[in-house]
Amino acid sequence: MTDTLVERSWPSSSSAAPLSSSAILRGAVLALAGSMLIAICAHINVPMWPVPMTMQTFAVLLIGAAYGPRLALATVTLYLAQGAAGLPVFAAGGGLAYFAGPTAGYLLGFLLAALVVGVLAQRGWDKTIPQAFAAMALGTMLIYIPGVLWLGNFIGLEKAFAVGAVPFLAGDLVKALLGAMLLPFAHKLLDKTRL
Repeated sequence: MTDTLVERSWPSSSSAAPLSSSAILRGAVLALAGSMLIAICAHINVPMWPVPMTMQTFAVLLIGAAYGPRLALATVTLYLAQGAAGLPVFAAGGGLAYFAGPTAGYLLGFLLAALVVGVLAQRGWDKTIPQAFAAMALGTMLIYIPGVLWLGNFIGLEKAFAVGAVPFLAGDLVKALLGAMLLPFAHKLLDKTRL
């Protein structure tokens, strides 16, 4: 296991217990900052039907890689809880209705993607461009699969794939490539600052 970007830049105290007040405060600050980043990125979008193309997925994948699986999962869970509580953190608002509407599967996919990309980052997949790209691409697929399957309940599976995946493939490829370049660069930057 290797340290994630967050662990390298803001290490948890090795002497502190996981449930110490400093560890809880660190986790809370990072989770809140991450959920705010996802919410901001949800509003950077290109309107499309039935699912807008946003930078939200990029933020979810980046948080997965930077935070590692546990903190990323907690962060995305917090973000979804904020949306469920009615805060306007989703691309078109917030509220419990989003968890029964056509985009609910994508929201579930955020959890899966953050977890898997976080696990891969802990195994060093965020240190080279090819591995980081593979991790981001896999994370993207983990968002698409439950998203398209759930959307298929509303408009049929074939149409769900045609409108809920195909139009976004090129943009998500660019986002995965951007993340794949940023992650190794951030690690190298941290290496230089520690010399």
